[in-house]
Amino acid sequence: MENATTAPSAVTLKNVERAARNLKHVIYKTPLLQNHGLSRTYEATVLLKREDLQVVRSYKIRGAYHKMSTLPPIIGEREIVCASAGNHAQGVAYACQLLGLKGYIFMPAQTPAQKVDKVRLFGKEYVEVVLTGASFDDSFRSAKAFSDERGSTFIHPFDDLAIVEGQATVGLEILKAATVPIDYCFMPIGGGGLASGVASVFRLLSPATRLVGVQPLGAPSMHNAIQNNQHAALASIDSFVDGAAVKCPGQLTYELCRELLDEVVLVPEGQVCLDLLKMYNEEGIVLEPAGTLTISALHQFANRIQGKTVVCVVSGSNNDITRMEDIKERAAKYQGLKHYFMVNFNQAPGALRRFVNNVLREGDDIIHFQYIKKNNKEKGPVFVGIEVTQPHDVEAIKARMGEEGFSFEYLNGQPDFLALLV
Repeated sequence: MENATTAPSAVTLKNVERAARNLKHVIYKTPLLQNHGLSRTYEATVLLKREDLQVVRSYKIRGAYHKMSTLPPIIGEREIVCASAGNHAQGVAYACQLLGLKGYIFMPAQTPAQKVDKVRLFGKEYVEVVLTGASFDDSFRSAKAFSDERGSTFIHPFDDLAIVEGQATVGLEILKAATVPIDYCFMPIGGGGLASGVASVFRLLSPATRLVGVQPLGAPSMHNAIQNNQHAALASIDSFVDGAAVKCPGQLTYELCRELLDEVVLVPEGQVCLDLLKMYNEEGIVLEPAGTLTISALHQFANRIQGKTVVCVVSGSNNDITRMEDIKERAAKYQGLKHYFMVNFNQAPGALRRFVNNVLREGDDIIHFQYIKKNNKEKGPVFVGIEVTQPHDVEAIKARMGEEGFSFEYLNGQPDFLALLV
């Protein structure tokens, strides 16, 4: 994609500045802080736009409040409806409380309890949470049908000009806070509202900045749409990075991102988990997976950003503590340190001892051991999890299992099956 010198006429600096004034007493003007650890790692000046410190712990309040507060006066007599995987829900809920509007918040059935509780906290008596559907898209359809049936006002999470203008205030704050020209700006993308808004402002005020959108590998909706030059929905997605797991980008946001972004890159979910844990353990910064996307993208740009000034928009910190074990598990598997097998054990005495003594080596650790069935007198399949100290150690384990006569199936490449067993 070629660098554009102006944003599409849909997003104007005048309207973004109007949104900033509208939000002045509602949001925090979040800091743009240099992260010294990342700066050392990449030999660059890495600045984090800390929207994880926002009043609802994500940037979503910007678009939600700006949209809702600029609706016609008659809106005060109606209901507000939205669909969200979490952060937009909190923004709408808080806006409902501030504006005194009744709201119905539709969220996927598996939404972490922490996010649901926060929606109720921010919305107080003004909102009702409706948990429905397996994904954001399912909840979106239910919310839209509910809204249409009741004549309510639907607040779209991203595909709305007022929403985009509200999110664009993030870009305005970055450029006002920056003391030197910005060479790269990395923005997470789910439906595209944040990237559309920030990119619009940068193209108007800092056209030389290279603008990079970032999506999770398992939910590449905007990436694929731009690559294929076609606005279309994905058949399926990995919903792990729930704040960015959207099957179909917005029509408006697709057009903006296609025109304004220099590129959209994909980050493996395992890399996101690694960086999320690193930011927590080494920096004391608590992020959600979607909030970690832009930091994870830096790995792919290590050679290109040396000596450059780089901004990563850290979009949110609404992470459920109960997800940490899953995050650790995904990080270890991505590093090649955890491996799972279905092993056929001969039922003869001493088989387990032979496995432990002859197959494993010092440093190899059995983290899971479970008989699956015992209806065969000759052999018994066993689900075994092994943690190693170096990724290449697993090949030696496979070889020794073969030498000792243990037939096995390696399960790391079968995530659905593995998820059922673990």
